[in-house]
Order: sequence, then C-alpha cells, then structure tokens
Amino acid sequence: MRSAAALTGLLAAIWLLASGHTSPLLLAFGALSCLLVVVLSVRMGIVDEEALPVRMVPRAIVYTPWLVKEVLLANLDVARRILSRKPVVSPRIVRVKPSQKSDLGRVLYANSITLTPGTVSIMVDAHAITVHALSREAAEALEQGEMDRRVTWLEGEG
Repeated sequence: MRSAAALTGLLAAIWLLASGHTSPLLLAFGALSCLLVVVLSVRMGIVDEEALPVRMVPRAIVYTPWLVKEVLLANLDVARRILSRKPVVSPRIVRVKPSQKSDLGRVLYANSITLTPGTVSIMVDAHAITVHALSREAAEALEQGEMDRRVTWLEGEG
C-alpha cells in the first residue's frame, strides 16, 4: 500500500510539472488519470517494494551526489585519456563480487558501474558482476570496493 501511495504522489507530481495546468477541471482530470494508472498497476501486480523502493529514498539523497561526483571524475579521466597525444588505455575484463543481498541492490550496483564512464557492466549474476574497464586504474578502483560498499549502504536493511 505504501508503494501505491508513493506511486500516486510521484505520478501526480510528474503530471503537474509536465502539464503546468492548475485549473480545477484539469487538476481533477490529472488526479483521475494518476489514480487510474495506479489502480491498473496494482491489479497487474507490478507495484511492489522492488518496483518503487520508498525505503531507499533518504539514502538515495546521500548516494546520488556521490555518484554524480564519481561520474564527473571518470568523465574527466576518459577525456584526458582520449585527448592525450598518446592515448593511455589498458582495457581489461574484471569480475567484482557484489555484497548486495537483493537483486535490486545488484542491479543498482551494476547500473552505477555502467553510468561511470570507462566502465561497463557486461554480465550480472548472484555471485559476480563482469565489467569491462577502459584502464587498469578504473578496474582497480572497482576492486577496492568503495562503490560496492556505498550501494550496499543504499540498499539498507531489507
């Protein structure tokens, strides 16, 4: 029920921001549209804790700026490598062991890796994430496990 309420609020906020309409009639139509989508989604069984992990929101507010910083730093590193006179790349495939307990946590970790330029998650299973890294340094950073620890913290107690 908490996920359905959160989905309703999220859809209403998106509708209001996208439409910009504030007349009573259009607000009523927007609210009815949002409620209809939520009712249909609940009946289809696609609204659950994994689809909309409300419990992660407070931690996501802390995790997101850290991830954005990592993406920016990795962008600078990749740009430096590409623009240098002698590009220094040493591509490699590494397997990192995720410490997340849920499928959602492992997917968040794999997506965080892929969002960071210079690394791409190419396979995910319960025991490892296979990653293509553009450089030795990027591979070593993953193996040190800072991102893994942060995503495990984001996942929290579930």
